[in-house]
Amino acid sequence: MKKAIARGLAAGLAASVALALAGCAGSGPAEQGVSGGEYNGPKVEITFWHGWTGGAAPTIVPKLIDQFNAEHDNIAVKNVPQEWADINAKMPLAIKAGKGPDVAVLHGDDLATYAAQKLLIPADDIVSNLGYSADDFPAGVFDKGNYDDAQYAVPWSVTPLGLFVNKEVLAKADITEIPTDKDGYLAALEALKGAGVKGEWVDGYVFTGTFEFQSLLWQFGGELYNDDVSEATFNSEAGVQALTWMTDLVDKGYSPANVAQDGNIKALLAGDTAFNWNGVWQTTNSAFGDLDWAAAPVPQIGTEKAVWSSSTHWVFPSNKGQDADKTAAAATFVKWMNDNSLGWAETGELPAANTVREDPELLSSYPNLEPFMEELEYARYETVSPGINEANALITTAINEALTGKKSPQAALDDAKAKADAIIEQNTSKYGG
Repeated sequence: MKKAIARGLAAGLAASVALALAGCAGSGPAEQGVSGGEYNGPKVEITFWHGWTGGAAPTIVPKLIDQFNAEHDNIAVKNVPQEWADINAKMPLAIKAGKGPDVAVLHGDDLATYAAQKLLIPADDIVSNLGYSADDFPAGVFDKGNYDDAQYAVPWSVTPLGLFVNKEVLAKADITEIPTDKDGYLAALEALKGAGVKGEWVDGYVFTGTFEFQSLLWQFGGELYNDDVSEATFNSEAGVQALTWMTDLVDKGYSPANVAQDGNIKALLAGDTAFNWNGVWQTTNSAFGDLDWAAAPVPQIGTEKAVWSSSTHWVFPSNKGQDADKTAAAATFVKWMNDNSLGWAETGELPAANTVREDPELLSSYPNLEPFMEELEYARYETVSPGINEANALITTAINEALTGKKSPQAALDDAKAKADAIIEQNTSKYGG
């Protein structure tokens, strides 16, 4: 009975892959397919592109692929790691030429750009036949793969911002508890100032300042863009509150001015500051060594709980002449990788699959991830809109201008909004909308 059901589901996915590929020149129907995790077709080699070139990933990915290949006689996965920037530069042209990968990983803010250019296979049926729905992942992340009413992706990982704390520095101000709200955080900063410590070094760079600003914007009830992403709204009252909070850290002496890129994490490690808003990936930073440190959820400064997070997703490229058997085999690979993603936490990223994160072994092996896991209830992810990264870059410019005193928070955000709106209009012409 189980085999009969599996064959039926496999045939269903095979048909869905063939239909999805029907608009791709030279695509042929898949004779077999995948059910849950088993591709039953002829032996194929599938190419996998990803940008995991640093940290633990270059060790973990090949091991996972070797294990997958050993368990699947009819699928051979070819691992093709390269820099993320190179993927974005090369993959669109490769797909159009029929030389792109059969499966790839993209960041959430790149998905819509690829989908709008018809570089990805609409994967609603594939995702459904693999047994996935939004309920299988943290709230909000599955939808990042949806563009123009079609699902193009399966979530792989999430990476929320958190509060990194040097407990040795806190002790200088007799602080024993990590603050969780505005009043507590301000009291800690004031106590640290009294002890001669600038408690949080705030900067105007993407991986710290920009993500802190976005977290604060959402906490104050704002949004980066309006609902249909036709207009930037980060210069709202909430945006000004968020950026003013950050400039006040400098003006009130809680932070030095003109903090260099990565200067805040270096200051935390050196014992020059107590707090650093940074990503979960820092939990794998070997420089922490024997330092007495802790990770915690970012404090709630505004009226709502919110924190920035990015996401990565599996996608199925729509190569010219794409082989439907290879796409079906790629779907098997995606399901297997998600099912076996617990060890991915070693890279400093949280596996997106709820079943994996809820396995007690994850926190037993990686206890520093607990506060980041807690934040997933209210984490916020990338904006879904083609070409949005060009507009997002202007947010960083505004933060830098305000923190360096070149413009007031309102003026910096207003100027960035005007330029972002122009980019959005250009994107509408370029990608359609």
